[in-house]
Amino acid sequence: MREIALSEKSRSLILALVFLCLSSAALAQGNSPKISDKELAAFAKAYVEVQHIRAQYEPSLQKTKDSKESQRLQQEANAKLKKTLDRQGLSVDRYNKIYAAVNASEDLRRKALKMVEQERRKS
Repeated sequence: MREIALSEKSRSLILALVFLCLSSAALAQGNSPKISDKELAAFAKAYVEVQHIRAQYEPSLQKTKDSKESQRLQQEANAKLKKTLDRQGLSVDRYNKIYAAVNASEDLRRKALKMVEQERRKS
């Protein structure tokens, strides 16, 4: 997982879900959260789904010049993002903390990337 530069529309698309547009170093300050294998697996599933949603909505958001259409697309994407996290039993805050921890720890990153790759093969 690497930091991804996002356009202004994409940043607002990802709600204040901030996990893609904030620096992981800023999120990682403080104590590293304890992350179970079950939570890491849920994170991996959510991460893959979030990437699919982002890929689905980002091109349309970048193309549209209509602010109402942009807002509609953002709300639709945000609802899908929220549903994705809910389905995995993750809050936005917990997802962000796991994301930051994964980016702050080489061992955890390797483990998460392995799980993400397994999830990608399934989808």
